[in-house]
Amino acid sequence: MTERAARILVVEDEGLVAMALEQTLIAFGYDVVGPASNTRTALRLLASEESFQGALLDVNLGDERVDPVAEALAAASIPFLFATAYSDPAALPAAFRDRPVLNKPYPPERLRQALVQLLGRAEETSAR
Repeated sequence: MTERAARILVVEDEGLVAMALEQTLIAFGYDVVGPASNTRTALRLLASEESFQGALLDVNLGDERVDPVAEALAAASIPFLFATAYSDPAALPAAFRDRPVLNKPYPPERLRQALVQLLGRAEETSAR
């Protein structure tokens, strides 16, 4: 029996960034849900029958913030991390400033390491 690849929800509004991110995640062996370019699409994916083990969130999606998606993910106990160009922690949603952050631009290997840590923490939490 083969183990299924972890599914990652990608929430990113920049089309080229989302496409590159999707290709990178696939190359790392993950399945990609989305990408979602706005909160409405991300929340719809979260409410759908699709399951995923983690999420990668851009903080600003055009003229809206990703806060409602972060809140929904936290409520569903789905681990997530932020990918942002903001270096100031105050730019993150206040309730989630303790979450992991990838500062853009980041090398692909840093993304891989961050996801391994994120998903490893989720497995540790669910084993307790």
